[in-house]
Amino acid sequence: MSQIRLYMDEDSTAHSLVMALQNRGVDVITSLSVNRLGYTDEEQLRWATEQGLVLYSANIRDFYRLHSKFLSEEQSHAGMILVQQQRYSVGELMRGILRLIAAKSAAEMQNQVVFLSTWIEE
Repeated sequence: MSQIRLYMDEDSTAHSLVMALQNRGVDVITSLSVNRLGYTDEEQLRWATEQGLVLYSANIRDFYRLHSKFLSEEQSHAGMILVQQQRYSVGELMRGILRLIAAKSAAEMQNQVVFLSTWIEE
């Protein structure tokens, strides 16, 4: 079972969250770290999929719409984790992501959208 690897788009890149995840062994890269700032959402999703990365974003509306478009056009993506980031602390986000990664494989994320709120204990 291959572990989920994350790609955080520019709408959701919080340095403290990235560091917290990396310190716990999560493979996570950001659009900034790979010089992909300013690309369209579709370009970001296609690139993440080519790299085998699950896209993490706070841009829920646009990425959910893109997910629906991909499915209707029979295109695949490596998966998405969507979150209302401002609702949660870095610790809550990190624990939710760690729970999700412990429960699902990269293969299980294929063409799926997961709302991180369902993995955050309140």
